[in-house]
Amino acid sequence: MDSVPEMDTSNADSTNIMNININTMAVSSCTTTNNSVATAAAASAAASSPSSSTPSRYENQKRRDWNTFGQYLRNHRPPLSLSRCSGAHVLEFLRYLDQFGKTKVHTQMCPFFGHPNPPAPCPCPLRQAWGSLDALIGRLRAAFEEHGGKPEANPFGARAVRLYLREVRDSQAKARGISYEKKKRKRPPPQQQPPPALPPPTAS
Repeated sequence: MDSVPEMDTSNADSTNIMNININTMAVSSCTTTNNSVATAAAASAAASSPSSSTPSRYENQKRRDWNTFGQYLRNHRPPLSLSRCSGAHVLEFLRYLDQFGKTKVHTQMCPFFGHPNPPAPCPCPLRQAWGSLDALIGRLRAAFEEHGGKPEANPFGARAVRLYLREVRDSQAKARGISYEKKKRKRPPPQQQPPPALPPPTAS
């Protein structure tokens, strides 16, 4: 009997190896693509997430200021409730904060009174700067209404508080030799309109 010739498997093995390599590369490419798509989707979701989930610097400062004022009311003698708080109590709070101020306010007896850049130190007291107090009152005024207070009963908007802030602004401007006046925006020059076109000459 004739023997069955053995098949040459070298080509078949090589073909199988090539197929395996091609399949492996396809799977790897597909995996990389899927990872890239997933990463891009995650980045897009993070970018599209609302920024309101993270409180702003203003909101954080407003919350700290409100907590500080609440602590002041609790430590007041006798303790005060928010409903009984008036503009006079707000003024007490502002004067209480002066002990933590970092702004040198020269007295009229100081040789550096009205000097914006004093050349030497002096024993004049440190106070809260007018700009800091003005911003503080703005935040507390908003926080009061956010916590259920009525705008017409807002102690931070009382006339006495506005007058006090104006007095602090003027006195500190003189003592420090600086101006708190807001810079006026320069208006753009009015655009000149072109002269009207002359009618065409008529034939005589």
